[in-house]
Parts: sequence; structure tokens; C-alpha cells
Amino acid sequence: MGKKSTPTIVLDAGALIAFERADPRMRALVAEALRGRIALVVPAGVVGQVSRDGARQVPLRALLRGPQTTVLPLDLLTAEAAGTLCGRSRTSDVIDASVVLTARKHRALVVSSDAGDLLHLDPSLEVESI
Repeated sequence: MGKKSTPTIVLDAGALIAFERADPRMRALVAEALRGRIALVVPAGVVGQVSRDGARQVPLRALLRGPQTTVLPLDLLTAEAAGTLCGRSRTSDVIDASVVLTARKHRALVVSSDAGDLLHLDPSLEVESI
């Protein structure tokens, strides 16, 4: 089919928290995405993990609504697949499983603070620790 023109990065809760806390690596990644070179993808469950006070999370909310970010819903098919992945790996974090499934679907790098948990679900996953 050919090479994808826009690389994709899946962000987990740790990555979003790092962005919210002004981590320089996360801010640089987002700046690069805004220059149009990286598509950011966030499973909707991850948004639920980090959303607390919209008035205090203005930069995070702007990132999630920005032109380079796609928030993917947790639909029935993905929820069932995430549950199955948890069952096979003997884990229980459906949101982590949704991050793994999203990365697989998009052939994407994951930026995460929980690389070990994600790699337990899929040892072949490409994960950048933040």
C-alpha cells in the first residue's frame, strides 16, 4: 500500500499528564505535531483517566481539541477486543488494552509512563517512556 506520510503517536494518560505538567519532551512532541508532521491519537478512555477540572486543564483541553489530535471512542468492538486482550494477558486495565489496540491499528509509537504495563500486553509494541 505504500508508506504512511504522517507518522502517528498514541498518547496514554502518563503522556497527557506530562504535557499538562509542561514536561519539555512532551511539549516538544506537541510542537512538532502542530507543525503538521505527527498525528496524535488518544483513546477516549485515556481522556477519562486524566480529566479532572477543565478550568485548570486549559492547555490539555486545547491539545485534545486541536487539529493534530484525534480522540477515538471506545466502541463495542474495541471494548470487546480490549477485554479479550486483558483476559489473554491476565491483566485488568481495559484502558491500557485500548491504548495497545489503538497503537496496533495505527502502527504507531506509544508515548507512555507505563511502558512495562503496555509491553506486558504486547511485547512487540513500540513504546517511548516519558
